[in-house]
Amino acid sequence: MEGDPPTVLVVDDEPSIRLLCRVNLELEGYRVLEAATLDEARRAVESEPVRVALLDVHVGPEDGRELLRELRGSHPEIQVALLSGSAAREQIAREEADALVTKPFVLGDLIETVGRLSGAAAR
Repeated sequence: MEGDPPTVLVVDDEPSIRLLCRVNLELEGYRVLEAATLDEARRAVESEPVRVALLDVHVGPEDGRELLRELRGSHPEIQVALLSGSAAREQIAREEADALVTKPFVLGDLIETVGRLSGAAAR
């Protein structure tokens, strides 16, 4: 719906990262979904209209870039920011992510990135 806040999907196997993102993004007015695995993330994007995905490069033993490639084919409208503590910016650019958020991240930078990718500031 037009007046609904943008939905952000946070995909990270670390509960503390998901909680940190959820709490702070909700305070900014976003609706936040969480996924601890790539399968949970796939189910979320099939059941909800996600505008932005914050996707960890290393989701446990899984490679988050696999989901990025899938989303590009099946849900190109979803803007994806990769979360990484190790990936180089040049590598991320080749992966066709819309943004890179390096860990550990500054909350202001995360919120600015989500705002830019969502196309509108949350209320």
